[in-house]
Amino acid sequence: MAWQSSVAASVFLLAPAAAFAAACLPDALGVARTIEVGTQGGLQVGLKSYPRSLALNDHEIVLTFDDGPAVQTTGPILDALSKECVKAVFFVVGRNAEALPFLVKREIAEGHVVGHHTFSHPAETLRQMSEKAAQEEILKGFEADDKAAYGSASEAPKVPFFRFPGFADTPELVAFLSARNIGVFGADFWASDWLNMSADTELDLILARLDREKRGILLLHDTKQQTAAMLPALLRELKQRGYKIVALVPGANPPLTRPAPEGWTSETDRIIAEVFAKQRAAKARRTAGEPPPGPAGSSPGAEPQAGGSGGLPATIK
Repeated sequence: MAWQSSVAASVFLLAPAAAFAAACLPDALGVARTIEVGTQGGLQVGLKSYPRSLALNDHEIVLTFDDGPAVQTTGPILDALSKECVKAVFFVVGRNAEALPFLVKREIAEGHVVGHHTFSHPAETLRQMSEKAAQEEILKGFEADDKAAYGSASEAPKVPFFRFPGFADTPELVAFLSARNIGVFGADFWASDWLNMSADTELDLILARLDREKRGILLLHDTKQQTAAMLPALLRELKQRGYKIVALVPGANPPLTRPAPEGWTSETDRIIAEVFAKQRAAKARRTAGEPPPGPAGSSPGAEPQAGGSGGLPATIK
């Protein structure tokens, strides 16, 4: 990884700026509007986790990417976004930002927003850590991200946008972030790109969910090969189907939000509870010396199911 980072960084520094700012296509998707998001006193949005989201209009989409940067996939994803002149929010993992600061700097140089996703994306999730350890994981991520992006870090992150790994928040951690004027972003729908599927299957899945939801914050991962391969086609389809991209930037005033529909419940809380229950059951079986159950299959086209290894579901990472 060290030599890859060094070589890639050298390429980035030597390449002319125009290499990362290709002229937009005449019919590029572009950004329809920009929302300034103030987070004073805290903010929690995204209907998968919270009972409200940004007040987006019909056919308006916010693109967000988690877990990067990654040396093989973040660059092609930035290329695709640049070609269509659209902007996204990248919720970066601190240790990845430390390893690949040139990609974080490139995200900022090309007009994207760099938010935060903890330092190490712990497999056990922040919900299963002590409050002190979870706070330290968050703060270490802020510091690593800002040092990678800007060369230095202060007490408060420059961009007050945060996403919990696996959306596994706690009331105490939300209060901790709110007291520091940090906004917490969930999502309104998922690409489910943590599942093993082809780029075509992922594209079909996203478009089907888009056509059902009509608007919202979309969660993707810039660490996934199939997402990098799929993104150019997705952006073209969004243009053809009349969807518009909304960019988010930090601001002074709280954004307009919309409430969840009547009868709303947190889908992520349901999935997390299922996963933790399965973990407890598996631990009990191991203690009793029982064999594990056979693997359960899942369809990439289905709604996310609880499962995955190492703590929280691959379903909502």
